[in-house]
Amino acid sequence: MGKNILSGVRPTRMELLKLKKRKILAQKGHDLLEEKRDALIMEFFKRIKNYRKDKAELEIEIKKAFETLIEAQMVIGYTGLEESSYSVNEMKDIEMKVQNITGVKVPLIEKMEFLRESKERGYSFVSTSAKLDEAANSFENVVKNILRLAESEGSIRKLAQEIEKTKRRVNALENILIPKLGNTQNYIKMHLAELEREDFFRRKKIKSALKDSTD
Repeated sequence: MGKNILSGVRPTRMELLKLKKRKILAQKGHDLLEEKRDALIMEFFKRIKNYRKDKAELEIEIKKAFETLIEAQMVIGYTGLEESSYSVNEMKDIEMKVQNITGVKVPLIEKMEFLRESKERGYSFVSTSAKLDEAANSFENVVKNILRLAESEGSIRKLAQEIEKTKRRVNALENILIPKLGNTQNYIKMHLAELEREDFFRRKKIKSALKDSTD
């Protein structure tokens, strides 16, 4: 029957009706997948834009944090800075969840607030200065921004994978299945038309033969 026609299909009117319904469903599926693909692409570029903005802000925040840390070191000295670091309390654990975007599960970090009060950090107020508090604030903001970027990267990766997967499905329907369904319908129509022509000529011959026999 050829590569462009579905195999194992019987050339009957019943099969023709089934193919018609199947083609309608395939076209609807194709249209829905196209809508999904377009929505995913829009979300993908939106997140890329936000990612670039957040990355630029992170670079500024890292620079600021190290500058403030150097200032704190100038006030309390390297030894004072090192001793203070030993008594710092651990930061809170992060809560990882998932968010659903057009059927795609992407990572979501909840409660991304790491900025603490000075007393929560654990180091002594006596041997430190306000500059150390500033440095701690800056580095806690850096941690927050790094986690935001990690979340964005995970989301972008997941979206890119789903876009590629959806594109393949759209192309398979558009370039393989739907054309094959159409070609198979045409094949069956031609086959049925040929059968009708043969039947017409057969009946015509029978009618002619019957007429000759009665003359």
